[in-house]
Amino acid sequence: MSERLVIDPITRVEGHLRIEAQIKDGVIEQAWSTGTMVRGIELILRGRDPRDAWAFAQRICGVCTVVHAVASVRAVENALAWAIPPNAELIRNLMIGAQYIHDHVMHFYHLHALDWVDVVSTLKADPKATSALAQSIGSHPQSSPGYFADVQKRLKTFVEKGQLGIFKNGYWGHPAYRLPPEANLMAVAHYLEALAWQREVVALHTILGGKNPHPNFVVGGAPIAISIYPEHGAQGKGPHYRGGQGGTALDIVGLGRIQSAIESMRAFVGNVYVPDTLAIAGFYKDWFKQGEGLGNFLCYGDLPAKGFNDPSGFLFPRGAILDRDLSTLHEVDLNAEDHVQEYVSHSWYDYAGGKTQGLHPYRGETTLNYTGPKPPFEHLPVEQAYSWIKSPRWKGKAMEVGPLARVLMLYAKGHEQTRDLVGMALKKLDLPVIALFSTMGRTAARTLETKILADAMQGWYDQLVANIKGGDVSTFNETRWEPSTWPRHAQGVGCMEAPRGGLAHWIVIDDGKVSNYQAVVPSTWNAGPRDPQGQPGAYEAALTGHALHDPKQPLEVLRTIHSFDPCIACAVHLVDENEQTYEARVL
Repeated sequence: MSERLVIDPITRVEGHLRIEAQIKDGVIEQAWSTGTMVRGIELILRGRDPRDAWAFAQRICGVCTVVHAVASVRAVENALAWAIPPNAELIRNLMIGAQYIHDHVMHFYHLHALDWVDVVSTLKADPKATSALAQSIGSHPQSSPGYFADVQKRLKTFVEKGQLGIFKNGYWGHPAYRLPPEANLMAVAHYLEALAWQREVVALHTILGGKNPHPNFVVGGAPIAISIYPEHGAQGKGPHYRGGQGGTALDIVGLGRIQSAIESMRAFVGNVYVPDTLAIAGFYKDWFKQGEGLGNFLCYGDLPAKGFNDPSGFLFPRGAILDRDLSTLHEVDLNAEDHVQEYVSHSWYDYAGGKTQGLHPYRGETTLNYTGPKPPFEHLPVEQAYSWIKSPRWKGKAMEVGPLARVLMLYAKGHEQTRDLVGMALKKLDLPVIALFSTMGRTAARTLETKILADAMQGWYDQLVANIKGGDVSTFNETRWEPSTWPRHAQGVGCMEAPRGGLAHWIVIDDGKVSNYQAVVPSTWNAGPRDPQGQPGAYEAALTGHALHDPKQPLEVLRTIHSFDPCIACAVHLVDENEQTYEARVL
């Protein structure tokens, strides 16, 4: 017998995501992913000064507080052939790296771990046994029996007072949970630790960008000057201070705080995050055999060592992998008309040339046209338009973006540290490389990538310090600041690898103003609906074949969707002020 499962909204996701799935005999036959908010940032940016675009584009999301600004300033710099100093590139790398590490750790513990960790069972755990487990897998200093006993006592108090808060609506006791109580207690303790730890990480953004969320950026460089005079400190009145860029200067005190933050990141990632992921994954090895979906992976590339115009120096390589074939990496050209195109055949948008055509983002259109049913409704007409998210395709193919795509690209390229980390994880779990093509493989890849980034942070910091010691304190290039130096017509693309995957902003500038702006974000690639050829998006494909223990508690769906770390707020942006509010299940 067939039935339709509706999860609306799926929570522990930034933004509003609806999943509908056709189930037969307890197995998902096909699924549909729906973004339920309107996207309109492109319309807001028309007619504005391109140097200001980043400040608007950054507000696409309150979680991805760095990535959209970086993509935007890079788009303007690309359009106007505006080079930036090496120090500015290093500062951006440090800010991007901190965003990754913060985002990945927060995702694992606060958005995804509860799909694998039964919080309520922690009350049955033996703190001594929990301590022994924690010390057997890592060297985190907070691993004593007394520490875990205190955490357990706090949780017991919450339960007895009915104050579970964020833990309240989980599917606790679901038979799909397999961790012993001690492993659950260890994970929940680290969940709580990560809440406090994140303050140290985001401090790096406040040092280099003035604030968090939404730190400052500037087209042409970095928003902070470098002072070689310690006595000037934050006032930075020395000859190397650029007063208009950020209001403070980076001095020896700020550099020391950055070094401390990097050490904290490396310690938590190496001693807590990596061991926890591998320990949890060991109890769910069957999840290394499901949840793949497309088998196609796309990377724009990012984190330059030789400047952004030289992709050969990127830490994350640019390229595409098709049909799981790691032996062949395909070139990606973001300016080529036939590489990246967006379709709207199943989206609530119109194109002047018809809904079946694909448009390169330089020619992209944002014409809203909602044709769905008026709420409340039972099901969406999935054979027609059913989402506010478009369907991007690379050379006509649906692609997955994100940590798994990047780790596969690094692995295929022979990146030594990636090979070592993947080999270590697979050996510990007794799994083949193909296990990475899965729900749990996606989660493990995110963790291993975080270790790579935490180590890379130290290298970028060391290079920045070496440049300063060598007398290079430049962080900004003024040569293209005046619009009188710009061509009347220009276009460019700013790409990067955001924590959730390939992100690119395309800009067209006419007579000094933005005439077209299109952002194709990671969750557009992954969460988009079917295209005119009927190809499903990554979420939709990954859910096919899932067996559900209980459709009323679809934990299996949450595991796979959360493994992508969805950010629907990035894929869709604005809500109708007249929209009604309806009660929905909270999962």
